[in-house]
Amino acid sequence: MNNTTDTTASSPEALRETMLAKVQQKGYAKRPEVARVLREVPRHEFVPEADLDAAHNPWQAVITHRFADGTSLSCASAPFVVAMMLDQLAVEPGNKILEIGAGTGYNASLLAELTGQDSNVVTIDIDPDVTEQATRNLTSAGYGGVHVVTGDGALGVPEHGPYDRLIATVSPWDIPQAWWRQLASGARVVLPLRWRGQARSVAFTYRDGRLISDSIELCGFVYLVGEDEGEQSAPITDDETIRLHFDRDQPFDLDVLHGVLDRPRASEWSGVTIAGDEPHDGVWLRLTVTDPRVCRLNVPADTKPAVCDPISPGRAPALVEGSSLAYLTSRRREDGDTTRWELGATGHGPAATELARHLCDEIRAWSVHRDERKPTLVAYPADTPDGELPGPVIDKTHSRLVLTYKTE
Repeated sequence: MNNTTDTTASSPEALRETMLAKVQQKGYAKRPEVARVLREVPRHEFVPEADLDAAHNPWQAVITHRFADGTSLSCASAPFVVAMMLDQLAVEPGNKILEIGAGTGYNASLLAELTGQDSNVVTIDIDPDVTEQATRNLTSAGYGGVHVVTGDGALGVPEHGPYDRLIATVSPWDIPQAWWRQLASGARVVLPLRWRGQARSVAFTYRDGRLISDSIELCGFVYLVGEDEGEQSAPITDDETIRLHFDRDQPFDLDVLHGVLDRPRASEWSGVTIAGDEPHDGVWLRLTVTDPRVCRLNVPADTKPAVCDPISPGRAPALVEGSSLAYLTSRRREDGDTTRWELGATGHGPAATELARHLCDEIRAWSVHRDERKPTLVAYPADTPDGELPGPVIDKTHSRLVLTYKTE
């Protein structure tokens, strides 16, 4: 192969084509217009500090700013996540768009291409270094008409509203009241929303004063800075390494839970197996619909299995009842040359067996449709009376969430 061919194969244009092909193979960039902008917009110009291969890696974000403790503050999201959320947002030509979280400016450039007029796009970030970089990148790439605002994203940018589309590239725990007020009737909203310890990219349509979902996908994002935080966290071990994460409307007694993992354990197995690369996060999503006791267990990766052995150390669903706890776990199963993993539950405390069995029942219920069946999430304003809500509520500051499955 000659040098000319090598150069062409590693050019930004060729790398974007390869990036897009891989993203589409996984089922993202379904909309032709989303595929077009991913192909045409020069992603590498928004992350000049990254080499070309890293800039076009379909599965990895490019971190551009960090907090003092080393955790990421801003990034260019992984291309597959960008594609997924743009599919959900369904931008139409002429739409006015508000983006919460400016990042590198890359996403705003894609939004500008989708709406057809860069001045229709407003992006806001609380960090002036981030907005300075985004402005510089957007101007250099030919999108100088995008409105880049330095400010609290939770307040939105009312002077340019109302908006036909709102997208957050930072993860909120709640839907701030200011966002509700800045939406046009029929607006679409895509948020990496957090509840019960997990985060999902939820696509809503704003109708009759409610936000009604039609798409819920797994994701993970930097948290929205400046928001009143509603996710609580507390250690349950003496060395404070294993922590429970839960919402503030969950009345857990942390004093009686402390040391729960030192109590005798009870394990149950569901009979449901998955391949090593097969997702199981739908179990957690289902639990957020069916069980108000669900939360997240955060366990360091080097924790000995004899102490705690969740299916995913950093993020595992758990159920809490009084002084008892059960969490999702797994065990290896060999069938000839095939290796699979059986899902199960480990419980501690007086209700260990009951909680573990209940969790296995939920695993089996999930396994019938797996991730083909997802709930509908409807967000109501915080002042909505209980009598107007169709199911159990997850209460937040500015909104009330109701998740339901369609009846068969």
